[in-house]
Amino acid sequence: MNEPCILVVDDEPDIRTLVQEILEDEGYTVDVAATVMEAREQRRRRRFDLILLDIWMPDGDGISLLKEWSEAEGQPSPVVMMSGHGSVETAVEATRLGAYDFLEKPLSMAKLTLTVERALEADRLTRENIGLRRRFGTVIQPEGSSPVMQALREQVLRIAQHDTWVLISGEAGVGKQTFARFLHSHSARSAGPFVDVPVGTMNAAEAAVELFGEEEGNRVRYGLLEQAEGGVLYLDEVAQMDPHTQGRLLTALENRRMTRIGGRDAIAVNVRVVAATREDLRALVHAGGFREDLYYRLSVVPLHIPPLREHPQDIPELLRHQVEALHQEEGLPRRHFSEAACALLARYPWPGNIRELRNLVQRLLILGNTEEVDAAEAQTALSGRSPRTGDPLQRERSVDMALPLREAREQFERDYLLRQMAQVDGHMTRLAERVGLERTHLYRKLRALGIEPRKAKESTTPD
Repeated sequence: MNEPCILVVDDEPDIRTLVQEILEDEGYTVDVAATVMEAREQRRRRRFDLILLDIWMPDGDGISLLKEWSEAEGQPSPVVMMSGHGSVETAVEATRLGAYDFLEKPLSMAKLTLTVERALEADRLTRENIGLRRRFGTVIQPEGSSPVMQALREQVLRIAQHDTWVLISGEAGVGKQTFARFLHSHSARSAGPFVDVPVGTMNAAEAAVELFGEEEGNRVRYGLLEQAEGGVLYLDEVAQMDPHTQGRLLTALENRRMTRIGGRDAIAVNVRVVAATREDLRALVHAGGFREDLYYRLSVVPLHIPPLREHPQDIPELLRHQVEALHQEEGLPRRHFSEAACALLARYPWPGNIRELRNLVQRLLILGNTEEVDAAEAQTALSGRSPRTGDPLQRERSVDMALPLREAREQFERDYLLRQMAQVDGHMTRLAERVGLERTHLYRKLRALGIEPRKAKESTTPD
């Protein structure tokens, strides 16, 4: 994995050289700039993991440059300001614009190295998917003690030792991203970023900008490929990627170089690709719906995650895990499931897999008023999911089964998000955590489905 790369911007040659030498001795890669113009050009050429930015320079000032970067796109990497003439007001303004810290000159080399270390660590933690981290704890590990799950974890640990691409397949809700993060956390790239690409929420134009970034004048937007440098690029539901993006992504990954939209310089790409799909990619290739060359590149190492119904002996353990997770995350009361309730739930086919199981546990913790969930309560909770049939072992089918696959999926996603929105009274932060999407991706998905959050909130009520 690449070492963090730092840009030092200072008009004093002695300070630039001293800081560069000290940071290189610490194992960092360091580039330097003496002016605002040079800093812009260096930053255009690549995304830095950290920028040390002086305030006073011959052709401008660092505060104005920080403001320019923040207003253009939101600063994608931490900035530490440096100055020998700074004031409290200057430090406050820098912090307001997003600077991580403010160092006074003459620089204390011990404080400099400590600040750099803390800034990089804080940025790494910020880039973590906080929702998943809360849900699964610090160590992300697929739960289950059945032979199936034990074999899967062992297989993933073997795969993690090699830097090959991986294609994870399985039904919706089986935990494909959990396995991808488990693989990442045990690989040589574990200290690098894990960047989630929600392919299914992007149209062709959005996908190009999101993946490859763009340049317009002094404005630079770093794409997800650059943000994943040294780590893992996770392509969620890769089957839904449009053909043009498939071709451009394959070219970039095979050549290990890409160019931003509107840019002119080729940029190095160093990522491990882990893709996930609920669809049969091989069948899509034969039907002309997915590029054959990309399919074979992605499926160097295939990994299939079985549905929950194929390892029902894990259900008691999964129930306990979800109870504890929901207690830690949301403060819900702990409850335990009786043996009869566990036996009943083990016979249920779980079409929504672990995601559906979690939702059921959440509802039982919210609505229950006893310490134990017995079989009768569990059956009532299951029955509540299929009022049309009255059969606790069948899920309600509200989707028109005559629709084409994409339209049926959109209809289901719209109904699903509207129901989830009603459960949280339209609170978007809670909705994003509940459905497992970051807010930016959630808003994009809602727009794609024609859902206006404000109007939806006014027209929906909790189930």
